[in-house]
Amino acid sequence: MIDESYFGPEGVTNVDRLYAGSRFSEVRAAIFANPYAPVWGAPGARPLPRHAVTLGRALSGALPFGDRWHFLEAARRAVDSHADLRWGTDSKGFRRILHPNAVCLTGLWEIDAAPAGTAYTGYFTAGSRALLIARYSTCCTETRRGHNRSQSLVGKLYPTLDPDHHEPLRTASFFTQEDLGGTAATHINDVELRNAPDTTPLRRGAGLLTFMLTGFVFILSDKEPDNRQLYEIAELGKPGSEATRAPEFMRLTVDPMQPRIDGADLDFRDEVLAQIYDKGDREPRRSLTFTIEVSDEGRKEGVFVQRRIITNWKRIGRLVFREAVASYNGDFVIHFHHPHWRNDRNDPATVARPR
Repeated sequence: MIDESYFGPEGVTNVDRLYAGSRFSEVRAAIFANPYAPVWGAPGARPLPRHAVTLGRALSGALPFGDRWHFLEAARRAVDSHADLRWGTDSKGFRRILHPNAVCLTGLWEIDAAPAGTAYTGYFTAGSRALLIARYSTCCTETRRGHNRSQSLVGKLYPTLDPDHHEPLRTASFFTQEDLGGTAATHINDVELRNAPDTTPLRRGAGLLTFMLTGFVFILSDKEPDNRQLYEIAELGKPGSEATRAPEFMRLTVDPMQPRIDGADLDFRDEVLAQIYDKGDREPRRSLTFTIEVSDEGRKEGVFVQRRIITNWKRIGRLVFREAVASYNGDFVIHFHHPHWRNDRNDPATVARPR
């Protein structure tokens, strides 16, 4: 039996319900407050901790006579809560049942002049720039290259360029991931991250039952388990009278000019940090850039093994990260809201399961 205190506040709390926005500076300060190493890569620094993903934890509370199913609570809270930080009553945050190991990054969302056929709204508009806090993670316990992993990048946009803005701002989130079953990609440079990834379940191996359970829980908590719509960004800063126009698909890839960080069994968190820092040096020396591409043309094929056939990608901008940290609060406190599924992504009245 797993101690209830292990999970923290998985479900929606009164603090979640009272959310009215946050300040970029307070969220940034939170994720940098307790790094796993005061200076990354300094001599004698301990290896980064690896938090486990297990079937037992995913099932906790679901079995007969259980008080509540923590995993289902967490999935529903991710959809219903817009909170950017979830401290809990003891300030220790909450347990991530999936994606517990990550490195957090701060930087900018930048959209260039829009190509023909991309008349999007909000922060997909040409010339848009926003402060960005992101979290790069893997789906499961394994963090090292040479092992099957499904890497993910999620982010929240602040509609400002002032890192010290005083008024709380509501953020807009995006979620991208490579094949949900994982891949053998050794470098982040080779990973294709999409809001609608492919699914190859058997790649999970011993984690297949947890993977199948995850799909079931996501269907219970919202309509689509493998697609995260982008309308929050298309509605950020948009006049209320203007109709929403969001791309259907988004793809993020590491800019070709970024170096490749080599090393056997290298942890992806060390790989991301090495893109920005020199070992033993607390000052950032480089940036890490991802390209942003979008498309409105695609279809899904398959049932158990699923493929997204997406065409006509258009490059519209970039994510530029200039700071990163692996920290306790980055794993247990920061929170990213999953947008409710809309049957028409551009129509707020078509939310499939309103709460």
